[in-house]
Amino acid sequence: MQIFLILAILVALLAVVFAFQNAVTISVALLVWNFEASLAIVLILTLAMGIIVGLLVSIPNVIKRNLKIAKYKVKVADIEAESNRHLETINQQRQRIENLERHFNLRDNN
Repeated sequence: MQIFLILAILVALLAVVFAFQNAVTISVALLVWNFEASLAIVLILTLAMGIIVGLLVSIPNVIKRNLKIAKYKVKVADIEAESNRHLETINQQRQRIENLERHFNLRDNN
């Protein structure tokens, strides 16, 4: 995961360096709007929009993964509770066995 962050930072830095080296004014047309802006600003805004689109695209997967994790945490808690119940039953049965052994040992000795 950290390597992707490092790569993303490197790409962003390269984009910024490229943008500042190409700071000429350009004409931009977007649907019905026409405006002039620095190439650097246009490139940085384009990069920012790409990052936002990437984040928006990844949100459903993140939500799905978090829901799965929550579901598995509930399953783990249920299994742990069931395991604890079984351990309690085992301990109760051991206690009964010990009591029976003591009872029969007392009878055999008399």
